[in-house]
This record gives sequence, structure tokens and C-alpha cells, in this order.
Amino acid sequence: MADEDELDRLLDKLTLRARVRLVTGATTWRTTAEPDLGLRQLVLSDGPAGVRGEGWDERDTSVLLPSASALAASWDERLVEEVGGLLASEARRKGVHVVLAPHLNLHRTPLAGRHFECFSEDPLLTGRMGAALVRGIQTHGVAATAKHFVANDAETDRLTVDVRIDERTLREVHLAPFEAAVAAGVRLVMAGYNQVNGTTMTAHSLLTTPLKDEWGFDGVVVSDWGAVRGTRDTARAGLDLQMPGPAEEWGDSLVRAVEAGEVEESAVDDKVRRLLRLATWSGVLGRPHPATRPPLRSRRARALARRAAAAGTVLLANRGVLPLDPGRLRTVAVIGAPAARTRTQGGGSAGVFPQDEVSLLDGIRAGLRGRARIVHVPGPAPEGPPPPLDMVLCSDPITTAPGVRLRILDASGAELHAEHRRGGRQLEPPLPPGAHTVEISAHLHPRTSGTWRIGLAGFGRLGIDLDGRPLLDGEFTTPTDDPAVIHVSPPTQTVTTRLTAGTTALLVARRELAPGTGRATVVGAAPDGPGRTESLAAASRAAREADAAVVVVGTGEQDEAEGRDRPHLALGPDQDALVRAVARANPHTVAVVNSGGPVELPWRDEVGALLLAWFPGQEAGGGLADVLLGRTEPGGRLPTTWPARLTDAPVTRTRPEAGRLTYDEGVHIGHRGWLRARRAPAYWFGHGLGYTTWDYEELTGPPETPAGEDLTVGVRLRNTGNRAGREVVQVYLHRPGPTSVDYPERWLAGWTAVHAEPGGTVVARVCVPARSLCHWDVHAGGWRTEPGPCQVLAGRSAGELPLTLEVRVRDRT
Repeated sequence: MADEDELDRLLDKLTLRARVRLVTGATTWRTTAEPDLGLRQLVLSDGPAGVRGEGWDERDTSVLLPSASALAASWDERLVEEVGGLLASEARRKGVHVVLAPHLNLHRTPLAGRHFECFSEDPLLTGRMGAALVRGIQTHGVAATAKHFVANDAETDRLTVDVRIDERTLREVHLAPFEAAVAAGVRLVMAGYNQVNGTTMTAHSLLTTPLKDEWGFDGVVVSDWGAVRGTRDTARAGLDLQMPGPAEEWGDSLVRAVEAGEVEESAVDDKVRRLLRLATWSGVLGRPHPATRPPLRSRRARALARRAAAAGTVLLANRGVLPLDPGRLRTVAVIGAPAARTRTQGGGSAGVFPQDEVSLLDGIRAGLRGRARIVHVPGPAPEGPPPPLDMVLCSDPITTAPGVRLRILDASGAELHAEHRRGGRQLEPPLPPGAHTVEISAHLHPRTSGTWRIGLAGFGRLGIDLDGRPLLDGEFTTPTDDPAVIHVSPPTQTVTTRLTAGTTALLVARRELAPGTGRATVVGAAPDGPGRTESLAAASRAAREADAAVVVVGTGEQDEAEGRDRPHLALGPDQDALVRAVARANPHTVAVVNSGGPVELPWRDEVGALLLAWFPGQEAGGGLADVLLGRTEPGGRLPTTWPARLTDAPVTRTRPEAGRLTYDEGVHIGHRGWLRARRAPAYWFGHGLGYTTWDYEELTGPPETPAGEDLTVGVRLRNTGNRAGREVVQVYLHRPGPTSVDYPERWLAGWTAVHAEPGGTVVARVCVPARSLCHWDVHAGGWRTEPGPCQVLAGRSAGELPLTLEVRVRDRT
């Protein structure tokens, strides 16, 4: 911990201009150094699925971990701490001091585009998972960042939306995960782009109360990138660090505001003191800290990523098909385009270039090598833009090495820079002075003949030539100022052409660099493949001739990404038809869903087993194969309620009206809202099966509990199956009426995981924290526990709670 007197001494050495310079970012990912103090630059990087570092370069790879929704599905805090340790190891390897994770916004609506990057619909589960990730990262000397403070739960108009939310809902639901992160010692909190009740978050009083005053947060409040839009209001608020830099809103503008008496100098001093405190803790002020843990070696990192993928996999349904018995398999049909090109991460700023990616197809092949023949049929071509060029499809026209040629041209077409790159996704190509055009060229080596789709993503003037023949030439304007769309995932313009297998075609794609359009340039190509009828017939034939079939479906590259919300939850008619065709052909069909958030599954009762893989990270194939072949149990339980149809969901709206998005559901979020609406989802929050069965036998606990104290209950259950297993025992609360408070019908209050051998009995001890029995009293401005009867319910999901215990809450006075 920093010595406060020493911090004051350092502050006295700095002029006002130097102090302001410290709290205004120096570059996109670095703070300002102050050599006279021995202060070096803090380096920040995006998270939470991996640590990218300071640049987008496919040659600088990262360990890619399962999405936050997959980690939360494990309901395993110890595992999440281990994952946090791996993130810290990656950060240290890349020279990063601050990881921008965890993401603590909630699954308020299934349409939220960034659903995959958030943990859960539930504030308690989100808070505990987020706190575990914070502990895992910070134990190894890397700072974590709780984001995006607060109520930043959707992407539509996220830069300007005014979220209207009542005080009780804010305290009990949306602030609760951040409070848990602060209690875990998080070093930074990120203020979001949005407004709350009319005030932008970077200038909001919530940054002071409750964050700093009530919760005792002594770290740094950093802005989301580009979220600071004014000088005086943000400087007077609890914001401590503007990113990125250099920036006009603070810097010289803030110096003038202080000199004019519009901002108190003491406010700037507090911000600098907090930054110096963080710098001391991080080892960039004074003598660097000695290494506390060497970076994980690749083998250990991959093993953890594989284990995490399996731990978050949710078995939604099983009609005796899983686990597959390798000894009885001669032929396995693996069907669907995502099987061969498994989507391992969502889109947006959290994305990384992975060290390696193991598809589900490769995982099954490895798991059954020497035992069974694997037949892959892609099914109908996936919707959306073609995937970026890779080293399998193309080669550099100059060096002939697998990959592409990147060139930067001036306005006359003269070459300023050229280099070999591994693929067609170039988000931050080098731009020397005078740069006017980004050009990506490659020799295509198609393996199939027919119609191919070629895409170019970016803004401004775009052009595609194939063997000197123009295929695209046009101007495409920027419809948004969202940085995630401009700099990470711009829309793709697609053209079609015919290619012949065994031949070579020269593809040249160009994008002019207009102001405000970013640098992102992505070139992709893919064959259209056979028609729908032929594809479905081939999939049915392969399934019919196999001992078991695994059909993989999922969302496309544009469906789940930062900067846009989803218009629907449908996988599309082709994917739905594919699952149905395979299931009809073979009763031993396992459907695997490769998505970061809920999708509609109209065929869910027609398949032999149904697995939810989420976005499982780079070791997707190995982790999922372990589950399919019974090497490990599917460890996951749903962290959010899945609707059968979007229209069933109690909360769906993401689009503001007149700039405002009202959280009129109040505290009834997620499963609470489903219960209030008396609707049955496809799968309840907390649902998930293992490879054994359990009987819940008894729930015990005290007949009464004092207000303000934790309550511990015991749940006895028996493993009634024929193999050892893990069960996540969940405890919920219900306050029977009449009550003076609008309680949810029931809400998650605690959980723990237990293990037992076949026939074994185990007692789960579940602590219900005192806060779970509280509500926020708006009139008193504090937490209050209402005395009276309370029901404690225990079971395996929000919709399956066979045990009930009556407890009376008594007033401590």
C-alpha cells in the first residue's frame, strides 16, 4: 500500500500543468510518465477473454479464454480466480499493468449485443464471479477494472442513451456487482458512455456517492475510451483519469478551468493522488516490484483454457445419448459450418488474435483418433460476411508465403510501406506520413469450384479487383460514431464471382483513408457451396450412415458484437432445418449451440441431447470433446434464463425512445421477471444437467434469523446415478405477503457446488448473506431488513426447487 505522506510529498513537486498531464491519457493505451518522480507509464489493455496488449496485430497472439457468459456458467469461483491468474500472466508477458475487466453489466435483455461479455442476469452471481476474477488478476500484481459503471446493459445508442432507473433498482440490482468488486479490492472502475437519469456517467455523482464515499473505493475511476465530453462537469465529479490521450476535454482545458476557479485544485490533487497510489501498487512508481509469478507456459495455459471450456458447457437436455461411448463408435458425423470454424469469441474491443484455435471438428477428431471415422458435412452456407482471408486460402503475391501482402500508398499511388501479414483482418495497419490508401492483396487458391463471396469491410471509398477486373468500387459512409464499429467491426460490402479449384486468382482490395473512418480494413472470401436442398440432403445422408451425429449451429460474426444489439434471437431457417434434418436421420444426435447468449431453439425437443457451448475460447474443440466423450462432466448451469421465443421474454427493449431507455421492470430482472409475469421459459436460470442424477432430500436451518446477520442452511442430497458427479446447489428466497415492499417472487440468495460418488450422500452448506434479505429503503436512504416470515427454497434451478424451509426474520431491536 502506498504511503500517503509520500504521495503528498510527490504531489508538492508537481506544477498544476504536470498534475493535469498525469490524469489525461498520453496515448491510446498509456498514461503519462513523470521522470522527475520516477513515475513510468501505466499500460492498459482490453479484456476479459484475453489480453491483447497495445495493438491489433495478428502476429502478436494472446491466450483466448471462454467468454464471460461461459465462465459464469461454471458457477465456480475458484476456476474463475484461476482464469484471472492466467489473464494476469498474459498481461505481464505483454507488459500490461491494467486489464480492463471484469465486465459487470447485466443480461437485462437477451437482445443485448454484448451479452457474451457480461456474466449473468443476476446481480449476486455477477458480483461473485466478477469478484473472483478481480482476485485472480490482482493476486499477481496486475490491476483489474470493473466496467462499465453503470446500467450500460445494451449497445443501441450506447454513447448517448439516457437510462431512466429508480433508486432502489439501481442499488439492489445494477450497482450491486460493482459494490462486490470494490469489496474484493478492485483497483479501477470504468465510467461508461451512457447517461443515468439525465447525467452522463463520466460526470455523475454516483462516482462519488456511493462509489468513493460509502464503499470506500480508493482506486482510480477511468473513463471509457472517448466517454469524456466536457471539462468542468467531469473534473468536478469523481472521474480520475481521461482515456485515451492526448485529449482536449482535460489537458490544457482543465488547467484553464482550475486557474479560472471553475474547478477546485483539490479535486485535481485527489485524482493525481489516486493515480500515484495505483502506480505504486502496480510497480511503475519508484523501484519495480519483483516478479511474483512467471508467465504461464503455453501448455499449462492451454490446459486451463480447455478445462474452463468444459466447465462452462451446459447440458440443456439429454435423452440417453450423452456421453458418447468411444468403444461403440465406428463413424461419427460432425455437421455444420461452425463445427469446422467454431466461433470462439464475440466481436468488439474485447477480441484478440488467439495463439491457436481448436475447432469442435478437430477436437472430436483428436478425441476419437484411431477409434472412429469422422465425416464432416458443412450444411448450408452460413449467413453473413465471408470470414477473413487466412493462410490456408491465400498466399502473398510477392513472397508466395501463406498470407497476404499489406501495402500503404500515398495519394498518387506510390508505396510508402509494405509487409507480409498472416491474414485479411487488419485493424491497425501502420500509417506513415502521407498515408492515403490501405491495400491488401493475395493470390487465392480455391479448393472448390463455383460461386464465391468476397467481402471488404471498412468505411470510405472501397474497391476490389480480381485478376485486374473491378468487382467493387464505391463510397460507403460512416453511419455511426461508435468507436467499436469504426475501429473494430465495420460493415462488410460483399460481391460474388466464380472461382475454379486448382487455379490461382489475384485479389486486390483497397480502402482510402478518409478522416473519421478509422484504419480497420478486413478482406474475406468463402465459397457459396451447394444449394440448401442439396446441403440438407448431404447432412441427412451422413447422419443416417453414422453411429452418432453432432450438429453444430450458432450465431454469425455480425450477430453478437460490441456496438450493435441483436434484432432477433433466431438462428435462421437454414440452421433450424439442418438440425431437424439431422435429428430425423439419426436419433443419436447431439446438437451443439455456439453462441454467446440466448437463441431460439424450436427443435430442442427433437434432438437426443442439447449442449450449449457459448463462445468457448481457443481450446473449444478439446473442451467440448471431453464433455461429449464423457472424460469430464458438462459443468455448466445457465447464468441467464433462455426464452423459447423472444416474444415470451419479459424484457426485450434495447432501443431508446426520445433518447431515453426506461428500466421499468425495476428489480424484476431475469428469472425474477419471468416469475412475476407467470411465464415459463425454455430453460430456467440455473438449469443444467450432469452425467448423473440427484435427489434433494432435506433442507435444514434455524427457525429464525436476526436481521442483519448471515443465514446458513444445509441441503442434503444423494447421487442416485451410476457415476460420480458435481451438483450446483442453489438457494432462493421468497417473502410471503402481505409485505410493505415489492419483493421479487423469489431471488437467488446463495449457492455452492458439491461432489459425491454413486449412491453417496452429501450436505451442502449454503451461506445466505444478510444483504440478500435486505431491500433499499428509498425514504431512509439505506438498507433495511423487513421482519416477518421468509421462505428459503433449495434446488437445482430457479424453476426446480423441491425443498422449502420456513424462517422468521426478527428485528434485532
